Amino acid sequence: MSMYHIDLVDRWKKFSLYEQMANIGSEVGRAITWKKKQNELQSKNALYRALELLDFTIDDPKNTTSLKEIVRLREILVDYFIGENIYNSSDTCFDSYFYPFNLAARKS
Repeated sequence: MSMYHIDLVDRWKKFSLYEQMANIGSEVGRAITWKKKQNELQSKNALYRALELLDFTIDDPKNTTSLKEIVRLREILVDYFIGENIYNSSDTCFDSYFYPFNLAARKS
C-alpha cells in the first residue's frame, strides 16, 4: 500500500480528534459511494486513504484515551470492505457513526 497523504503527516496531529474523525469519515463515505457504483478500484483506494488517516490518528499521542475505539473502527472497516463482514456493518452504520464527528468539528 502506497502512502497517499505524504504532506499531511505532520499537520494531522494539529487537528482535533473530531476533525481527524470527520476527515476519515469523508474517505469512508467515498469508499461507500464507489462501492455502490461497483467501482472496486476507486472504493479500495478511498478505503486505503481512510486506513492511512486512521493510522495517523492511532499514532497521535493526544488520542490515547480513544485508542481502543479507533483501533476497533479500523478492524470493522477492514472487515466490512475486505473481510466477511462478521460485525454485520452497513453503509448507514458508518454514516451514523461519523456524522456526529462532522457536527463537532464544525462547532470547534
